[in-house]
Amino acid sequence: MMTEPAPAILWTIRIAAVLYVVAVARRSRWLWTLGCLFYLGHVWAAFALAHHWSHASAWEETARQTEALFGVRSGSGIWWNYVFTVVWTADVAWWWITPGGYDARPRWVAMAVHGYMGFMFFNGAVVFAQGWVRWVGIAAAV
Repeated sequence: MMTEPAPAILWTIRIAAVLYVVAVARRSRWLWTLGCLFYLGHVWAAFALAHHWSHASAWEETARQTEALFGVRSGSGIWWNYVFTVVWTADVAWWWITPGGYDARPRWVAMAVHGYMGFMFFNGAVVFAQGWVRWVGIAAAV
């Protein structure tokens, strides 16, 4: 079993989650960007400090957590995290590069992006979280 994650891993994702919720509520490009940067900091911290830049290690930890929660050993969820990273980063880039195009994008695109990100947020902040973080995640999701 993995030891308690380093504070840099925990706090970068907690700050990213708060910024994610506030940015969506206020539709703030600056907060959206800052949230993404904290999230990327979380990814960096997790890979540098916990997984030593090993995809296999990240896959294994994802498999361990999934098995502990659902009884099925699969690390495939790590790929959904990689997609999340690309989606959030691309969304931030789009908003900065062509704000007019971003604002005019089809509603279904915005719904797909935020639906996926909301699903991933819920999993990270509620399903796989514990203690007070889970309760804050539930409140934010509501």
